[in-house]
Amino acid sequence: MSSPSRLTPEIAAGFARIALGHVTRPWPYKLDQVLAGEEDLASPRRLHPIFFGSFDWHSCVHGYWLLAAVRRRFPDHDIAAEIDARFAAAFTEASVEGERAFLRRPNARGFERPYGWAWLLKLQAELIVLGGPWAACLAPLAADFADRFRNHLPLATYPVRTGVHSSTAFALALALDYARAAGDRDLEEILRAKALSWYARDLDCQAWEPSGEDFLSPALMEAECLRRVLPQVDFRAWFAGFLPRAAEGDPASLFTPASVSDRSDGKIAHLDGLNLSRAWCWRNIAEALGSGDPAAEAARTAADRHLAASLPHVAGDYMGEHWLASFALLALTAGRGT
Repeated sequence: MSSPSRLTPEIAAGFARIALGHVTRPWPYKLDQVLAGEEDLASPRRLHPIFFGSFDWHSCVHGYWLLAAVRRRFPDHDIAAEIDARFAAAFTEASVEGERAFLRRPNARGFERPYGWAWLLKLQAELIVLGGPWAACLAPLAADFADRFRNHLPLATYPVRTGVHSSTAFALALALDYARAAGDRDLEEILRAKALSWYARDLDCQAWEPSGEDFLSPALMEAECLRRVLPQVDFRAWFAGFLPRAAEGDPASLFTPASVSDRSDGKIAHLDGLNLSRAWCWRNIAEALGSGDPAAEAARTAADRHLAASLPHVAGDYMGEHWLASFALLALTAGRGT
């Protein structure tokens, strides 16, 4: 795959075909569960009647998000009918209840917290905007995860500043998209208040990254989170203090794509995701800073550089292929309010 700067119908359809090929692929699969006894042992398809493919639960969820996002943007493309057929098979009252039943297990309190929670809400936000019957079908499951955020965030005294699934900045950012799409003002305010309490006072970020298994930038993900909650003028002021030398490309680690030594290693392959998610963040940050900010051009250049480094590797080895297209789609649609 080449490295274009924006999403085209052909690229979108290619991403969708990748996702259609793995959201129902049952093996290999990595379960996330605590076993209370032998009765909890079951196949992924029995445990998760919708999200049993794509190697793990959260990757399957954002594979469906990708399909919904492509379906919304290109409703007249031939791929739309294939996506509709997949949704009709997956999103049924019985299958949604099956997913909810797993959440009611006594030992499932920490299931997919917070990454999978956020992606499920991001999927629901996309389905709401898309229209049609799917959002109403998935709404009870989305409400369960929204409640999990409501219950957990008051207990979360500190943020998790990481570049992997435990990132609180990433979770808040995606959950905010849901709260706004669903008109859930109460949840939006909880998320907004927590983001400000965790990140608004941060200054002069040193950005000691990447770590060897990152697929998110702790620094840029924090900025992307606050971009969603601060008025534009306030975000510009905050960013000037958070990365005061960004216009000069410093810290250099944030402007330099990660090198991926072995794409068959699932953890090392995370670094392709880091490049794509950094491109997503940099593009959104550049848009928020505006053309008059000297850091904006550095941000746009960094985004293009990161995208070029990893977009050609979205497909190839299943360790990346089962999830990377979602992050590529985020990057290719960033900075334009889409």
